[in-house]
Amino acid sequence: MNSAKAKSPAARQRPFQKRLLAWYDAYARDLPWRATRDPYRIWLSEIMLQQTRVAAVIEHYREFLRRFPTVEKLAAAREPSVLAAWSGLGYYRRARMLHATAKVIVRKHDGKFPPTAEELLTLPGVGRYTAAAIASIAFSEPVAVVDGNVERVGQRFLGQRLAGEKLWDAAESLLDHDRPGDFNQAMMELGATVCTPRTPACLTCPVVELCATRGELAGAPKPAPQQKREINYALDLRNGAGRDGKVFLVQRPRDASLMAGMWELPEIARPAGHSKPAFALRHSITVTDYKVHVWRIAAPDHASGKWIALRRLQRLAMTGLTRKILRHAGTLNGSATPADSSKIKAGPRRRMRLRNIAGG
Repeated sequence: MNSAKAKSPAARQRPFQKRLLAWYDAYARDLPWRATRDPYRIWLSEIMLQQTRVAAVIEHYREFLRRFPTVEKLAAAREPSVLAAWSGLGYYRRARMLHATAKVIVRKHDGKFPPTAEELLTLPGVGRYTAAAIASIAFSEPVAVVDGNVERVGQRFLGQRLAGEKLWDAAESLLDHDRPGDFNQAMMELGATVCTPRTPACLTCPVVELCATRGELAGAPKPAPQQKREINYALDLRNGAGRDGKVFLVQRPRDASLMAGMWELPEIARPAGHSKPAFALRHSITVTDYKVHVWRIAAPDHASGKWIALRRLQRLAMTGLTRKILRHAGTLNGSATPADSSKIKAGPRRRMRLRNIAGG
């Protein structure tokens, strides 16, 4: 019998907290948003990390802060500039909501973030998880977070399938009230790097001896299978790829459900009379894997778009796939690219110990 199952969750709580925090202090990844208690930067990182891999966020996070270093700068920016800085992260509704929320914080709160989760919930686009993350990390409020990683770690540790309020209650019962922000990040870190959805690394887990499951819960739901699709785009360049060059782009409808108002290459049917495309690449969005064929041909006559100067592309609100294609074609240089996950290293912690600092 698993000895951890014989002990009550309450008896395992304090050892769990101590071991998890000691592991986090020693081995957590050195990520840029962990060296600050500035609520603006923490809020930005949490929004960017929603449905997006850490490795893909790091350089976008730095570039976004370079353009909009404060909530006041973000509030004063034009929406196309915000979308251009966000380009490549996808789910552009997040960027629009981020922009709208920044305006509310500046207009109604004098540029100051409310210090409690309850007050943060009054901001547009801030849900329960984001409010708890900002409040605990930036202001040391003892409130637990629940995301997919925390859910998985909590359920395996307790040996129970939990949902809704029971899941939040369980997270609250495990929370270390002395270091709530670090503990919440430690739970998420453990789920992201050790207690993973498939093949968890139990042999290297710092709390394996306290875990009721030591692996996957029985009857875990299978992930949705990836769908595959092929798409074709016309890459129509005028005057080549030099400084004076132009590319033909079309704009998605303003009322589109996805990536509204973003610029992209015109999608076409596979052209007849052409043996092979200029190049092909892969692109994934949620549960769909795309094989993308790019053809160096004139845009179709029916395409309603514009010729865009290549020198303007860096600050144009384009879809992430379009940026990937133009970068591959050599017409877009110097823009933020997703960080190589090998650069996110685990090792001795060098991050700043900034407990109980409410500002930045």
